[in-house]
Amino acid sequence: MGTPTQPLIPPRWWQNEDWLAVIAGGLLIAAVVACWRPALPGFSWMTAGHFAAETRTLQVRSTELNQLQVALTGQGETGLANALAELSTALAGSDPGAVRVVTKRVETAAEKAVPSEAGKAVQKFIAPLLGKRTGPLAAVVSASNLQRAAVLALIYLGIAAVVVKLMGGRMLGFLLGFPVVFALAWCAQALAGNAKANEFGLEYVVFALGLGLLLHHTIAIPEWLRQAVRTEFYIKTGLVILGAGILFQEIMQAGLLGLTQSVLVVTVVWYFCFWLARRLRVDDEFAVMLSTAVSICGVSAAIAACGAIQGDRKKLSYVTSLVLIVAVPMMILMPWVVKAYHIPEIVAGAWLGGSLDTSGSVVAAGALISEPAMKTGVIVKFSQNVLIGGAAFGLSIWWTMRQRAAGGQRPSVRLIWERFPKFVIGFMAASLVFSFALDGALVKETKSLLTGLRNFWFALAFVSIGLETKFTDLVRLEGGRPAFAFIGAQAFNVIWTLILSWLLFGGLLFAVPNIR
Repeated sequence: MGTPTQPLIPPRWWQNEDWLAVIAGGLLIAAVVACWRPALPGFSWMTAGHFAAETRTLQVRSTELNQLQVALTGQGETGLANALAELSTALAGSDPGAVRVVTKRVETAAEKAVPSEAGKAVQKFIAPLLGKRTGPLAAVVSASNLQRAAVLALIYLGIAAVVVKLMGGRMLGFLLGFPVVFALAWCAQALAGNAKANEFGLEYVVFALGLGLLLHHTIAIPEWLRQAVRTEFYIKTGLVILGAGILFQEIMQAGLLGLTQSVLVVTVVWYFCFWLARRLRVDDEFAVMLSTAVSICGVSAAIAACGAIQGDRKKLSYVTSLVLIVAVPMMILMPWVVKAYHIPEIVAGAWLGGSLDTSGSVVAAGALISEPAMKTGVIVKFSQNVLIGGAAFGLSIWWTMRQRAAGGQRPSVRLIWERFPKFVIGFMAASLVFSFALDGALVKETKSLLTGLRNFWFALAFVSIGLETKFTDLVRLEGGRPAFAFIGAQAFNVIWTLILSWLLFGGLLFAVPNIR
């Protein structure tokens, strides 16, 4: 028997990272709903060569352009027809600036004529040159755009600094390190804003992870920079804001199916991982934390399991790192598999939500597929999250009976509440408010801004994951056996969850949820 480990002492509510994330995300949402409309930095751009290639493609289709003009004139859409005539002239002149200006004019005119088939045809024709992805790189690094980023950085710095202070962090190191993390997050979004990167489905989370990993494996991360690595807080705050974009009706459409899948995934995968870990001679304490992390919701579940069994903090740290490292290739490869094998987007979202072990990675992987896939994944993931309280309660009873530890913490309602991920409450509250309390026009008006704010929190989180991830750590502890157990269980989880997702969300047993 080793030396008994000290129990995890829960912080007061104003020092609890989950509650602080709820408050931070809630304040940003409230400010946006009230009247705050900051100009966020833009990241969309296209190289001159890429833009010229797209322009040449449309020049070749000049006959189609002329036919559209004739059709629109015949339908009385003279404004849109005249805009197309200007576009034809601009394309012939090959002036990138003129083409961008006229394309925007055509886009505006086409939106007014969308009900007609000709209007839709025009939108399809100009899609390669829409202003969303065709601005020059100079616009991204312009003084005005950098100023917007600096203002947002100061706001995020202020919010995070208060959190770090309340949680007892080192303020000086954090104040020095946060600008570096934010700058890397900005660079990640700028790289992802390139049109070519978008064509390959490379979103900002991929670049954020890559930049963090590159820095970590190139230099020794100084302590002052580590103080700004607040992965879980960044992710949880972003998830609270994400709640404002998921309407309650959509959650209810897949809620029962999501809960059914979650129960089947948690029970089967937990027992398989525990069995595999024991076969690989991993100790019971380690096996419990690994099994709970892989089967429920990753880091939060591992923390709950560690508290429920009064586990070793070093083992908890290992499991947390393992969860984040394994999530990196999974969130890149799984969307690729979805696209390569044409898996339906709702099935894909359910698969991601049930397989990936961090909520942030579910969001990131879902975004690489589609908005409905991302929303479905989050719904399923949060269906798993609500099981964490019961899991902690059950683990406490089971561990006490198994270990017969005298003086151990008895399972109680308070223990369940302490282990429950509070950021889920913030997510659900935001979803309820935006579903029932706010006018639909306001919800639509604020969607883009809240998405931009959310993306910055997630970019900060995935830069942080890269900065705290070291691949060599996986093979050092216990000869890498815990890592092999986790990876083996995750492989089983991926297959089992895909089967369940197809049965429940693929229209085989139930109607496909209408999530858009």
